[in-house]
Amino acid sequence: MSTSRLARPAPLAALAFAFVAALGACGDLRAPDSRPGAAPSASGASSPSAPGASPYVEPGAGDGAPHHDENNAYRREGDMAPAHEKDARREADRIRPVLKRLWEEREWDPATVRAALLRLGYEEERVTKGGKRLGGTLTVTGMLARWKDDGYVTPEGTRVALRVHDDACVSAFVQKSNFEVRTNGPYPETGCFEPPYGH
Repeated sequence: MSTSRLARPAPLAALAFAFVAALGACGDLRAPDSRPGAAPSASGASSPSAPGASPYVEPGAGDGAPHHDENNAYRREGDMAPAHEKDARREADRIRPVLKRLWEEREWDPATVRAALLRLGYEEERVTKGGKRLGGTLTVTGMLARWKDDGYVTPEGTRVALRVHDDACVSAFVQKSNFEVRTNGPYPETGCFEPPYGH
């Protein structure tokens, strides 16, 4: 037998071995330098196909979610000057007994609430289509729609916002289950009303 004939089966055997080895490795994900039995690398680098959590977490981010504060900036109320906060508390103290009485009388529709608050001497806020305020300080609306079961529903009740100063508000609601009156600074996108989640 010649030596050339003996050499031919060797490449076929090598090819078959490589094919079987490749099939055996299917589904294994390894870092570029990881081999079975190899020591872990000093850098601790992971596979580029499996990125970890972001290394950046804002200070005070609650659950540690990256960019929590940035993503929720629209829900952060503005600061009130101390004198304006005092004025807002005084107006909240005028509104609270009215809403308590309406809640006890089971009257929480926007028309009834608006009429009762206008009797306190407030004037409805007027705004142009472009958002420029023309006067007045009181806004009374229905409740926001909420997701329930398989669709949106708008609960009975009324939301109230009173602009005491540019930096000071009273916000309130009255509905079947309860009522609330509180003071707050304005929100960047929604004025005196607290914006809904899911921005």
